[in-house]
Formats: sequence, structure tokens, C-alpha cells
Amino acid sequence: MNDTIPSQTWDEIQMHATALKKEFATAVVGQEKIIEQMLVALLCRGHCLIVGVPGLAKTLLCRTMGAVLGLKFQRIQFTPDLMPMDIIGCEILQDGGDGMRRAFEFSRGPIFANLILADEINRTPPKTQAALLEAMQEKQVTVSGKTMRLEEPFIVFATQNPIEQEGTYPLPEAQLDRFFFELLIDYPDFDSEKNIVRQTTTDAASAPRCVLNSQQVLALQHAVTQVPLPDNVLDYLMRLVHATRPKNELADDYIKQYVSWGAGPRAAQNLARAACALALLRGRPAAGIDEVREVAPAILRHRIIPNYNATGEGVTVEAIIAHLLKNVRQ
Repeated sequence: MNDTIPSQTWDEIQMHATALKKEFATAVVGQEKIIEQMLVALLCRGHCLIVGVPGLAKTLLCRTMGAVLGLKFQRIQFTPDLMPMDIIGCEILQDGGDGMRRAFEFSRGPIFANLILADEINRTPPKTQAALLEAMQEKQVTVSGKTMRLEEPFIVFATQNPIEQEGTYPLPEAQLDRFFFELLIDYPDFDSEKNIVRQTTTDAASAPRCVLNSQQVLALQHAVTQVPLPDNVLDYLMRLVHATRPKNELADDYIKQYVSWGAGPRAAQNLARAACALALLRGRPAAGIDEVREVAPAILRHRIIPNYNATGEGVTVEAIIAHLLKNVRQ
């Protein structure tokens, strides 16, 4: 049993985790791993970049998370003409009436919510992307010299369509690094898709109920920081991150041949936090190497930059990560 988290609190956390997964299952079919990874990101106060073709329930996943956690949800559709003020808000000149002086009043934008879905973030220009990313990093916005804090918990799920790239503005690597996870949503299997069709073509589907509130979510986020991270696990995740860097002594010939830039220190920090959060969700007393290996692809795939050799020979980031997980000493 975990010596840091009291047993009563530990039992309550497991009850919450079970309830969350059960309520997700009432609205979303066949995405159990993605749901678990989204919950890990939430508990780590991390933002997610979700990559998948249209129609794979990305919006439904985010909306359901807001519903079961009792969080205020806002969806922002990113388009080429979207401006920063459309996200953050702006000051509007209000008529005082009855002879009162007119004054500027701040009208809040959709960023003032707990859970934001930034749909197709790569379809908007860099200036607008930067407005969102600044809010993600600083948890605050500044308008006309006034700084306003965003209410906690605050998390952004941004989506990208991997097929249509014409007319898009890809996120630079420095901005990609601000995302905790990059999650890949694939097509459901045969049985899951059959259940999806059955549930969505009748009136029998029930709406998920709220099982937590924002204060309980904040308590779970704090509990993650109390999950032990043994020294051998920390050493392994450090070796894993260092092995991604082609100029590091831990990098093997494969990495030196196919990688241009490896993961930075933020990857190691996120690996540690994600492993602890996953252990917490699964009722394990401490983070282990298995948790590190499970969250590693989502942490590393947007932080490893393949070189021209990899592009020319068809070596993907997923192949590079698989090589690391196979060859880095545990």
C-alpha cells in the first residue's frame, strides 16, 4: 500500500477511477486506451494533441470528459480567419444609458473554461495559435495590459487531421513541445464499430452522468504528486530520454543514423508525471517501468525529429520509439 497517500483517500481515488471509466463507456465505445491516456493528461495538468481522421469521436471524447468531470467545456473551431480575440475575448464599448458615460467592458472568450477543444488547430495562422499556446503555458491571458488568471483545472485538447494538409499551418517543434501527449486515434475494430452503429442509430443511448466536480479533479491532480517514483524507474526513464539524442553517449548507431534531434528535459519530467498518474488510475502503489513504457510513445512521438535518412528510407517516429523501447536497458 502506498505510504504517502492515506488508505481512505487511496480507496476513494480507485472508486473515482472506476466510476469515470464506467461513465465514459456509456457514451464512447472502443477507445478505452485513449480515454485512459486523456485522464492521465488531465491528472498531470497536461494538454493533448489528438491526431486522427474525421469521424473517430474526438469531439465526443472531449465533451464526455467535461460532462463526467463536471467541468465547463468549450469547443473552438479553428479556421484561417480566426483571430486571437475570438479565443481570448476583447473589450467592448458599452453604452452607459441614462446619461451615464460609456465605458469599455471585457467580454470573455471561450478560453475561459476548464476544458477546451481546439478543433483543427493547424488550420489557423501562427498568431492565433500563439494566443492559445500562451494561455496553455501561462494559465492566464492578458488584454489591454490586464492579466486574468484562467480557472483551474484548465486543459486543452487540440485536434489535427493527418490527411488534409493543404491550407494548414503546422505547429513548430517548440510549440509542439508544450503538449504533454500526442495521441493517435485509429479506426475502431470490427466489434467496437458494430457496437457504435448499434448505439448511435437508436434512441436507447443514455447520456453520461457527472461523477466528479472540479474540486475533486484538483484533489486527484494533487494526489499524482504523492505517488512514489522508485530510483530504478527514474533511472530507466532518464536512460530512455537520453538515448533519443544522437549526440548523447547512450544513443546507439540506429539513433545516430535516423534522428536529427531528440527529446528534451520536459520529456523526462512528463514521463515521470504520466507514469505516476497511470499507476494511480490503475490502483498501483508506485510508478513502475511498465507505466513508463506504456506512456512513452505519447510523450516522445512529437519530441523526436527524424532526419533526412529516416525520411528517405521510410523510418517513422513510431519505428524509432519501438527501437528505443526494445533496446534501452531496463
